[in-house]
Amino acid sequence: MRVTFATEAAPGRPNEDFVAATPDAAVLLDGAGTPPGSDSGCSHGVAWYSRTLGSTLIASISQAASSLPELLAEAIKTVSSLHDNTCDLNHPGSPSATVIMLRRRNELIEWLVLADSVLVLDVIGTPDPVVICDDREAQVGARYRAEMDALDSGSDAHVSAHRRYVETLRSYRNRDGGFWVAATDPLAADQALTGSMPADRVRAAALLSDGASRLVDRFHLATWREALDTLDQHGPANLISQVRTAEHSDPHGERWPRGKTFDDATAAHVSFTSSE
Repeated sequence: MRVTFATEAAPGRPNEDFVAATPDAAVLLDGAGTPPGSDSGCSHGVAWYSRTLGSTLIASISQAASSLPELLAEAIKTVSSLHDNTCDLNHPGSPSATVIMLRRRNELIEWLVLADSVLVLDVIGTPDPVVICDDREAQVGARYRAEMDALDSGSDAHVSAHRRYVETLRSYRNRDGGFWVAATDPLAADQALTGSMPADRVRAAALLSDGASRLVDRFHLATWREALDTLDQHGPANLISQVRTAEHSDPHGERWPRGKTFDDATAAHVSFTSSE
């Protein structure tokens, strides 16, 4: 495996994404930010959570024979144990994150996707990439985002509407009929999308936080194939630069209504080579 990646915080904010890789695995997390005025019950914050969970995952993914859901469940337990004496883990806004795990093992490419970060597989012999995204949060959120999307992204009213939107979605988090993220409940790992494919069928893969995938799935300025080509030919930083250019061109969300004018953006490109 050859892995290149880039990550960039939204302007003026700490980066709540995490990305890391080993010679045979890659992990990407996108921490769910706490809007101004909202409480999380945790003194450590979202960036701490995503980095701590991500570090735990990348340390274990290449060393254990366990399945990816089992590794994620154990990592969630481990991180919870690090702050259950200091923080309110029952708070509905406790820090959470999306998770993508990708591993090459025994001539298979294995993956896990939990929540709305995107995994794109460049499969040999097929014209269109395989796109794996857990869209359950988007399905729930579509019911409640009309007010937020109708407002100027730079306005105080939009900030308030975004806070109400996020707080409403908390009641759907990690329950049947809602959506699932990595937070405090290890059972969320069982709800992830998982799969595998022979390694000799996969040319490359892209791991994208939703701040990077928005170039395709929200802005519609590229196809998944074009995004893969950008990552391969110009690198992850170039793709993120295209996202920032689009965001700056629409600062008030008139062309592309969205909760965050700018978002943390992280992209990893994994090229697979023969083990021989």
